[in-house]
Amino acid sequence: MPPSEKIAVLILGVLVLESPWNAHHSLASALQIQQAFASQNQTNNFVVDEVSRKVYLATVNMVYQLNGTLSVEVEKRTGPVEDNLLCHAPQLPQAPCEHPKSLTDNFNKLLELDREQGVLVVCGSVYQGFCELRKMENISEIAVEFPPHGEKTVFPSMLNIAANHPNASTVGLIFRSHGGNTRLLVGATYTGAGTQFFPKNHSKEDLRFENTPEIAIRSLNINDLSRLFTYDINPSEDNVFKIKQEVKQKNKLNFVHAFIQKTYAYIAINNDANMGHKQNQPNSILARICLDTENTRKSTSESRKLTESFIQMPLQCGYNGNIYNRLVSVHPAAIHSGSGEGLESHLFGVFTKSDRKSALCAFRFSDIEEEIRQGRRNCSNSPSSDVQVLDSVIQGSGAACVHKGNLVLQPEQLDCGAAHLQHPLALRRPLRATPLFESLGLSSVAVDNIHNHTVVFLGTSTGRLRKLTLLKNLTVANQWALKLPAGESVHHIMTFDPMDRNYLYLMTSHHLLRVKVAACGQYRSCSDCLGAGDAHFYCDVGILINGSVPDLVGSRVECDYGLGVATVATVHLDYGPAQIQTCPLLPRERYPHIPSGRDHLMVPVAIKVNGTSVVSGTFLIYDCERTGAIHPKIACISCLSTRWRCYWDQNSHSCLSTKDDSKPSLLEVSYPSPMCTSRMYCVNKALPFVPSLSLSLSVEVYNCGVGSGDCSQCWGREDQGHLCGWCDNICRTRDDCQYMSSQCPDPEITKISPLSGPLEGGTLLTVQGRNMGRRADVVKVSIGMVPCKILPYRYTVSVQLVCVTGQTFDPTNDVVRVTVNQNAMGVSKEVYSYLVPKLLSMEPRKGSRSGGTRVTLRGEYLDTGSQVRVKVNGTQDFVVCTSGGRTITVTGQGFDLVQSVSMEVLGIGQDACKVQSTSMITCSSLASSQSQQATVEFLLNGVLYTGDGPAFDGPDQEEEEEPHRGHFLLEYVEDPQFFTANKEKLIKHHPGEPLTLIINKGPSDLDLAPEEYSVMIGSYPCDISFHNNQLFHCTINGSLGSSEGELPVTVRVGNFERIIAKVQLGGSELAIVVSIVVCCVLLLLCTVALVVYCTKSRRAERYWQKTLLQMEEMESQIRDEIRKGFAELQTDMTDLTKELNRSQGIPFLEYKQFVTRTFFPKMCSDYERSLVHGSLLWESPNYLYCFTPSILWDISEHTRNSMYSQVWGLNHVVCSLASLLTIALHGKLEYYTSIMKDLLVDLIDASAAKNPKLMLRRTESVVEKMLTNWMSICMYSYLKETVGEPFFLLLCAIKQQINKGSIDAITGKARYTLNEEWLLRENVEAKPQNINVSFQGCGMDSLAVKVVNTDTICQVKEKILEAFYKNLPFSQWPRAEDVDLEWFASGSNSRILQDLDNTSVMEDGRKKLNTVTHYQIPEGASFAMSMKDKRDNTLGRGRSQTHTHTHTLCHLVLPHDEPFENKKSHRQSHRKKVLPEIYLTRLLSTKGTLQKFLDDLFQAILSIPAERPPLAIKYFFDFLEEQADKRGITDPDTLHIWKTNCLPLRFWVNILKNPQFVFDIEKTDHMDACLSVIAQAFIDACSVSDLQLGKDSPTNKLLYAKEIPEYKKRVQCYYKQIHEMAPLSEQEMNAHLAEESRKYRNEFNTNLALTEIYKYAKKYRNQVVSALESNPTAKRTQLHHKFEQVIALVEDNIYECSSEA
Repeated sequence: MPPSEKIAVLILGVLVLESPWNAHHSLASALQIQQAFASQNQTNNFVVDEVSRKVYLATVNMVYQLNGTLSVEVEKRTGPVEDNLLCHAPQLPQAPCEHPKSLTDNFNKLLELDREQGVLVVCGSVYQGFCELRKMENISEIAVEFPPHGEKTVFPSMLNIAANHPNASTVGLIFRSHGGNTRLLVGATYTGAGTQFFPKNHSKEDLRFENTPEIAIRSLNINDLSRLFTYDINPSEDNVFKIKQEVKQKNKLNFVHAFIQKTYAYIAINNDANMGHKQNQPNSILARICLDTENTRKSTSESRKLTESFIQMPLQCGYNGNIYNRLVSVHPAAIHSGSGEGLESHLFGVFTKSDRKSALCAFRFSDIEEEIRQGRRNCSNSPSSDVQVLDSVIQGSGAACVHKGNLVLQPEQLDCGAAHLQHPLALRRPLRATPLFESLGLSSVAVDNIHNHTVVFLGTSTGRLRKLTLLKNLTVANQWALKLPAGESVHHIMTFDPMDRNYLYLMTSHHLLRVKVAACGQYRSCSDCLGAGDAHFYCDVGILINGSVPDLVGSRVECDYGLGVATVATVHLDYGPAQIQTCPLLPRERYPHIPSGRDHLMVPVAIKVNGTSVVSGTFLIYDCERTGAIHPKIACISCLSTRWRCYWDQNSHSCLSTKDDSKPSLLEVSYPSPMCTSRMYCVNKALPFVPSLSLSLSVEVYNCGVGSGDCSQCWGREDQGHLCGWCDNICRTRDDCQYMSSQCPDPEITKISPLSGPLEGGTLLTVQGRNMGRRADVVKVSIGMVPCKILPYRYTVSVQLVCVTGQTFDPTNDVVRVTVNQNAMGVSKEVYSYLVPKLLSMEPRKGSRSGGTRVTLRGEYLDTGSQVRVKVNGTQDFVVCTSGGRTITVTGQGFDLVQSVSMEVLGIGQDACKVQSTSMITCSSLASSQSQQATVEFLLNGVLYTGDGPAFDGPDQEEEEEPHRGHFLLEYVEDPQFFTANKEKLIKHHPGEPLTLIINKGPSDLDLAPEEYSVMIGSYPCDISFHNNQLFHCTINGSLGSSEGELPVTVRVGNFERIIAKVQLGGSELAIVVSIVVCCVLLLLCTVALVVYCTKSRRAERYWQKTLLQMEEMESQIRDEIRKGFAELQTDMTDLTKELNRSQGIPFLEYKQFVTRTFFPKMCSDYERSLVHGSLLWESPNYLYCFTPSILWDISEHTRNSMYSQVWGLNHVVCSLASLLTIALHGKLEYYTSIMKDLLVDLIDASAAKNPKLMLRRTESVVEKMLTNWMSICMYSYLKETVGEPFFLLLCAIKQQINKGSIDAITGKARYTLNEEWLLRENVEAKPQNINVSFQGCGMDSLAVKVVNTDTICQVKEKILEAFYKNLPFSQWPRAEDVDLEWFASGSNSRILQDLDNTSVMEDGRKKLNTVTHYQIPEGASFAMSMKDKRDNTLGRGRSQTHTHTHTLCHLVLPHDEPFENKKSHRQSHRKKVLPEIYLTRLLSTKGTLQKFLDDLFQAILSIPAERPPLAIKYFFDFLEEQADKRGITDPDTLHIWKTNCLPLRFWVNILKNPQFVFDIEKTDHMDACLSVIAQAFIDACSVSDLQLGKDSPTNKLLYAKEIPEYKKRVQCYYKQIHEMAPLSEQEMNAHLAEESRKYRNEFNTNLALTEIYKYAKKYRNQVVSALESNPTAKRTQLHHKFEQVIALVEDNIYECSSEA
């Protein structure tokens, strides 16, 4: 090789950081734990931000935000919370839960970072897998509130995202679609009914996963909250992968990891359905989905479906029966392999099998993609068994693969499916790989490519981190291991530091670690570095020779540096054609001096073989500090722009050759040069603005007053370029100081630490104070006369310094002196002492080599110095474990060193052991619930015993031991079975004789020694003699006392104890006789019990048969009743319409009767006679006009509070006064209206101040009753002309429908009714029949009258009277008790029928009324009716007489409200039906029959006829709207309520409930009950509130619940039509009122009304006068004088009337 061939040499230095976990870094080689974060809770997930290097860690119930060095920035608690697996998430609106909730830990299931939107997706196991979006910069704050407050359109699928169980898996990833929208892909294990995750006995309450898919692509666009987390992103897309419910047991998917490769999402899955059945079959699956990250489709109309592109293939790691069938961790990486020059993507995976053995396998992505393409080709063109359609998936599943001819698929279709390949596919043939590395307990993998070498990092379940270096053929070249803290298992995800891939983040069960994977600084020589074989070649120093060279093995090769120094070279053979020569570098002191003004030097080197130079070259030596000093004005840019690696320290403004991670201010060469900062001092001057100047500057703005607490700190800022000065005891800019001095006060020392140290020195002494210099080089420290060397890098300007104490020869103590600039000195108040530590004793003197022994040191001054280190040498233990029976014996050596020992059976528990000798330990085995093989570990002095060898054997020994070292197997088998020879449980034995028992032992795998058995008979031990392993004898030679009776035979083996039999000690003959007698008695009792049992069984059988018959009869009755109700509903309406006689005249009452009954409902008869026909001497026309609104209001208020109102009732007094005023002013309705309006204004004012909606709800004042009367007067014409006819027809229809069925004469209950309380809940058949009746003296021929066979005689009379007098008012009808009914049975025989006579029968202690059936009256029978002789009181019983004795009578049913009803016999109690509710259908039948008449009535009430518009209603409604506008009342519901309270509720409801106010008819109690139901329906129709009805609501409201909404619309339409009518002027209204007054001018006696009013005025005279005098308005108009004049005038008239009389 020509000597001119050049050699390229690269030398780099790496700084090794100290760490608490670095104690054994020599064993870990290139692995060192740099930082660690310990969590109290179990860790779940972590993620690293690639830009800010922040680390986000999620644990159980906590989320942490850490910086790059794992220091906590923010933490947020996420649990525990009140939750239940059977409850919906509380964020779901209107989702109550009946199950009890308890505090539940929140396990993090998904932690994903979305830097573009600045959010962190945090999903937990609580609330059915609910997810939160938190801010990246501060995770304690929610970024997006979801669901939004008040949002109602939230579905469970938007909340149920992650798995809701701690042991169920969840994976996810975030990507951007081609439209820029953010998507979240989530895979979650199904945890619904039928899985081990779902609560037992709740299989029908699968709320969580009933519709939740296993894989879904969800929206993550925070700007569209309505679709956040939904997978229904586009109606044409199918973004879910859901397995059918019936095959979920065969597809138990456990998700491992999800990642993106190119434009595909890969999901690693295990199918746990067949785990344990086919150990040699692969259960690992790799699924792929195409992502729409870029719009590659030609047609935008096409939309990719998830199931269209979904395809899965099995992964197989291993061959020939040695298959690792479960995937635990995957990592994609691009590496150099084979003969290829470029990088090739691989998928590395860790696989395990059931025996904890594991392996590392690698699969090429090119092979994966080709298998997928070939699978789709086979499915479309040549179907085979290698590919099939996934028929277990709901979405997209279809027929199997079929041949489609010579169809050519495009590359896009081969990769992601097509329209005709929309089914998810599954490849049957696995993709196979050979294990690259096999070990026990591998749990995670991470791979990197370093200098074209593949480096693999493997975590283990035993808390180790392995590092493997692979050759290009993927064989292992070297490996290292690092023991992690606490031996915790490594999580399956490991991540490289995004800013420096020399660091690896990994997570164990309770720690997050940052591990340095390239620690080159530990190698002290070039040979050590190269000998390590680390792939991180930037650690190495070597010469690479390209080309072919002869074999140098055996030759003397050296490197000559041309300075008279040569070093021996080492030849390393590699797999390539080149050879690497490595030589130790020159010692640093032998380096040539770098010339001034330069920062590097080229050193020549030549390689000599056997003294002959064969090749030469140069290598470069550089100094980064000189690089920054050469160009001081652009030092930063020069530092970072150099050819070699330098670092710029922004704090010290210096260029460094090494990197210190503890300094976050370091800039690396990867940063662009603009990161460098130039200093600029700004003063209060204006800078000119130059538009054309393009200037890029970095400006440093500083404040001299901040961070400069003393003079030295202030002047010390000069080194940073800050122009600050100390003046007036404050730090200011120099321009602001008029006078300043650079001389600072003497140093002041406030504290020194520590206060003592050894004579040898080396103690780090920390001094704190003020004015301790501007820089380190001007400060000197001494302890007395002993110097203390300052550490410049630990010097803090002015306030703190650290120095290393010097050596002294004698113990002494002195103060610490700090000198600045050799003239200013400060002295400490505390004294530093040089002491000599003495060790007096140490216990114990020896201990286990594995550590853990507690050593107690006693001496003097042992705490001297800044750091105390104790080193103890140890010895080696050798332990061998043997096991037998229930006592475990551990043998070994050196047990006298063991202070405490315990045995832990993994998965069962831990127990303490005893040290018996220096070579033996005994332990008691723990109980196990089942047969199993368990692993046993021993803890010696609290340290886990790991094997026979030492804990650390040196750097050349691999630290990772096999996981089973120090572990021992303990097999649990079933407890032994013991029984006597004949398996008898009771053994008889005579006292005083020896006892020998033969005990057999059942088959057992326990190899028990004879001494482990013990048998006790009662409290007597038994001597055991063995014949074989299955049989032994138990003998007691002594006598057993007879007082014990029965003694248990107990067999004990270790902790096992079992009673196998009992020994009965025999007694005297008397005991035998007593036993025989007892047996006979027992036999007799058994016989008696058997007889009683048989008797009761037969009785129960008969009762059961009877009950069955009753149930069948009841079922038949219910069926018949429902059928009858349906038939009646269809036919009764037609029958009633035909039978109703519309020619019948309507018996309207006269106006004066209508008014008096309406005004005085409780006293209508008296007032009607007096007001209409009475006469008094009241002739003063001015009397009425003296009752102004103020007087009336005062009279009303005093009346409300008077004793009279309390005695007679407030409502009665108020209504009487208001009605009297109405009668008195009936001739002047216009004046009456004005008074009423004035009073209403006052009432509205009073109500508006409180609750305006309550106004006019009741009649509690005079004005409210006046309004009722005014409405009655104004609406009478409309009532008579429009509403009268439909109202009367409804009344007739109700009466006729009631009379159609049976009516109980005593209770009044009927078969047909609208009111549930009046419903006859008995199945009483009513058969109609016709009779012919003639009425003597009526002047009419005989009539055919329809009756029913259950009618009483009185009911028959009433129906006959109705038939003859139906065209006459009811007041002219004779009463039923005033007539006789005679039946002409046959020939000339006749008989007068009565309700009660000598033929009446008794039933259940009551006399039953006679009916048509009782007299056996046939169809078409002839009757004669005649008036009774008033003098004859002996004929029959009238109705009044009958009802006088109702407590002793009955008709159809027995009354159930009598006091003695509780005394009914058992037979009577069975007459009540057990299901009376079945007769409620009769209410519907009656309602359907009357529906048309009710609709006609409501239509008449709520309509406005064009020929008769309701003028008064329009006028009054306008008045209410005007008053509302004046008071600013805009609520439409308030106006609606006012109108309803004035018209429908105040007038129409009163008319509906009291038809006798309008017609001369009979209103029975039953009809009143039916009208109450109709009135309630009308009230509900006028209400503004919605009815909240349920199954417990009264039937009176449920009956018309369906029609109420339609009625409500009619009411609203009616109010709207009134509002749209033309307004009515005051003149028009007054004319209308005058016409109404004129029409009924002389109908009433107003004098009587005035007399009654005068009584009220006179009664409250003083109160009214006082009130008028105190009212300013009344006083101004002299109302009190007018009131007195009225009283005087009335008194005079009365006096004159009396005189004339």
